[in-house]
Amino acid sequence: MTAVTAPLLLALESCDMLIIDRLHAFDFYLDEQEQLHVECMNGRTREHWRFTPTQMQAATFDKAENHWIITSDSGDHHLECVEATSGHDDEDEEHEDA
Repeated sequence: MTAVTAPLLLALESCDMLIIDRLHAFDFYLDEQEQLHVECMNGRTREHWRFTPTQMQAATFDKAENHWIITSDSGDHHLECVEATSGHDDEDEEHEDA
């Protein structure tokens, strides 16, 4: 099978978190068949989405809303790729230098 080279896949490579249909998802991965799996908790309910390589290639980016629109068997979904930020603790470095 040919590797997926969709622009969405490139965006996924550089993100740490997804927002799918307004839900934050840290658990997402590509499986052996290059299908994208996204999981998150919605209250007490585990939500799971699966997108095929064809669906990822057909995804379109909405610049005005800053998210991808991807269609699965269950309809259209809005997917935003987010890079995580981390805090920097300057105090630890000061103690290491002393």
